[in-house]
Amino acid sequence: MRKIGILGGGQLGRMLLQAAVNYPVETFVMEKEEDCPAAHLCHHFVKGDFRDFQDVYNFGKGLDAITIEIESVNEDALEKLENEGVKIYPKPSTLRTIKNKIKQKEFYAKNEIPSPAFVVTKDLEELKSSEEFIPAVHKIALGGYDGRGVKIIRGKSDLEKGFDAPAVLEKLVVISKEIAQIIAINDKFEAAIYPPVEMVFDSNLNLLDYQISPADLPERILWKAEAIALKVARSLGSPGIFAVELFVDKQNEVYVNETAPRVHNSGHHTIEANFSSQFDMLWRIMLGYPLGNTDHILPAAIVNLLGAAGSSGPAQYDGLTEILQMDNVFVHLYGKKETRGGRKMGHATILSTDKSDLIHKAHRIKNAISIVGSKS
Repeated sequence: MRKIGILGGGQLGRMLLQAAVNYPVETFVMEKEEDCPAAHLCHHFVKGDFRDFQDVYNFGKGLDAITIEIESVNEDALEKLENEGVKIYPKPSTLRTIKNKIKQKEFYAKNEIPSPAFVVTKDLEELKSSEEFIPAVHKIALGGYDGRGVKIIRGKSDLEKGFDAPAVLEKLVVISKEIAQIIAINDKFEAAIYPPVEMVFDSNLNLLDYQISPADLPERILWKAEAIALKVARSLGSPGIFAVELFVDKQNEVYVNETAPRVHNSGHHTIEANFSSQFDMLWRIMLGYPLGNTDHILPAAIVNLLGAAGSSGPAQYDGLTEILQMDNVFVHLYGKKETRGGRKMGHATILSTDKSDLIHKAHRIKNAISIVGSKS
């Protein structure tokens, strides 16, 4: 039985482990928090810091393979493990490219992958000298996650909001739609492509509000998005799961926004909506099994279940009964004990052949649920 480790014990690790029960695999998780969402679902839990070289190296040296649920892991330790024969999904070289926004943008340019024009700024002073490039989006090179580390610079007065650290200043695109395309690549570099999803964002939190799959776009645009996403995944030169986030502008041009080299929020619907989920697919890749069927069983929508604004403390789920009474709605709670404003506490997947039904239920769920901090 193969021994496979996951660096990180959040909701992505939790859902990976839920898919692992179908396969002959011994699972290991490393995370600093012993009560993290994934801790009780793995065969072996190791308390440690996935950013620390020694912790990661010690965790991985007895394993057959390792994957990640977050990019901010110690790739030096993973590189040493890879050289010693441990399979890493994705490869450490891919992680080095993706986790640094500057390197990621340079990778797109080098491989002639369409992405918004950019300049690199090393500090706030250099940002202020790039006034002619605005309106633009300032993205910190390291550490940004889930909408954090991103500032929109619309005019001169916004320059002070930028980052006093290495960052990318990216030309603002007038977006018609935002889509995400998940690509699976196995060790033979065969690919499986999921239908693209259309994402609708909460403009205040800069987090996914809800999404629809498959995306409602002309076939020509869908083909273009698929070809670009596949080029990204193949150019990275690593097996694994890749979520390529793309913009479609007002002229129907398609640009890459960012890439996540792991299972991703934009693929959560695949648990119920597709024959092989993104989580099932990653186990197939790591265990050397055939790639799964990415086709839809039914069209789907996802609603993120977020902590109520201004609330914190032990999580209390108000309105959950109403959601569970809805037809073809599947609730996933992440097992996080503490809530706070905007924190991802779970998601709900809706299945329907009727797009208007998907959108209607997405809004019903958003209005029905309230995740607040109860009194201790």
